Amino acid sequence: MSEPRSGYPPRRLIWLLTVAGGVSVANLYYNQPLLSDIAAELHATERAAGAVAMLTQAGYALGLLLFVPLGDVVERRRLIVLLLIAVAAALAGAAASPTLPILAAMSFAIGTTTVVPQLIIPSAAGMAAPRVRGRVVGTVVSGLLVGILAGRVVAGALAHATSWRTVFGAGAGAMLVLAIVLRLLLPLAPPAAERLRYGALLRSLGTLFRGEPVIRDAALIGALSFASFSAFWTTLAFRLREAPLDYGPAVAGGFGLIGLVGAAAAPLAGRLADRRSPRQTIGIALLVNVAAWLVMLFAGHTLAGLAIGVVLLDAGTQAAQVSNQARVYALPAEAHGRYNTIYMVCYFIGGSLGSAAATIAWGGARWTGVCAVALGALGVALVAWGKGGNGHGAGG
Repeated sequence: MSEPRSGYPPRRLIWLLTVAGGVSVANLYYNQPLLSDIAAELHATERAAGAVAMLTQAGYALGLLLFVPLGDVVERRRLIVLLLIAVAAALAGAAASPTLPILAAMSFAIGTTTVVPQLIIPSAAGMAAPRVRGRVVGTVVSGLLVGILAGRVVAGALAHATSWRTVFGAGAGAMLVLAIVLRLLLPLAPPAAERLRYGALLRSLGTLFRGEPVIRDAALIGALSFASFSAFWTTLAFRLREAPLDYGPAVAGGFGLIGLVGAAAAPLAGRLADRRSPRQTIGIALLVNVAAWLVMLFAGHTLAGLAIGVVLLDAGTQAAQVSNQARVYALPAEAHGRYNTIYMVCYFIGGSLGSAAATIAWGGARWTGVCAVALGALGVALVAWGKGGNGHGAGG
């Protein structure tokens, strides 16, 4: 497919990739507004139920490591379709889980196989000319944000009307439909790099990580930013259940609608990254995240305080994500899949650690403890950002 004179790929194709990324990434977040209901039905503690969210993100990090590098050396459309079928099976298993340990195992499998968005983003970036790459990545990432937040809304509303099991069953059906649509409409995507043996492909990740300071800098800041983001969403359902709020999964999911305001930050950050240094945008985004948590620390006992906080948190997190990924996709194209793997594995390790730390902090110090975890992660990110700006990690 020839590149348009503007350097921007065909808009219908970009919108297809944007929608597909959003629909598929939602699998990772269905469980977050459901954790209180899951704990109640399966007779588990809130801390034990929180492991479902943590294992989903940990599984995603493993899936990124195992599958996304293959996007550099095999035909991407076939890989995407096979993964969508696999995640449909995992979601069906979650819907039928009789105990919390089985649900936790199925959640890990959901995370491991929900890596289609990270095959879609490098596909879109590779179609774009360098001068519009940030804008294209911003568009596709905004679709992911809509999917993340809308997935929580749908999950909360559907669980309120039926049960949490219906959410996972509906997700399985959606993945099968998406597999068929992409098989019919997505063009073939031959590999950009020479064919490597799988072992050599994985070993090359370490070589790329050691040899490229930009990817190390982006991965560290991204992981810490996402740790803060995950701390909020993992514990929100617990916070809303407590006095003086006393709300259930529908309201927890409804916060996704509020967070959709933050989706506007993704394309805006992409345009700024095209025009200025993406690292400057990252610094601003981290400060926005700090402001979000300060609001929620002092006003998190009210719906208004949480609502203002979630708008700022989603906007800051997505701005940092788009800017970081613009830096990643400015690196050599033949390794885009592997660079993205390194970045996103670190990103979701950060997210899973943020979820785990927030769940532990909730058990020990409730909401104040969660805020302390998030602000601590962002403080380290700001230190790393400041040091990187003075050294070789500045990269873009």
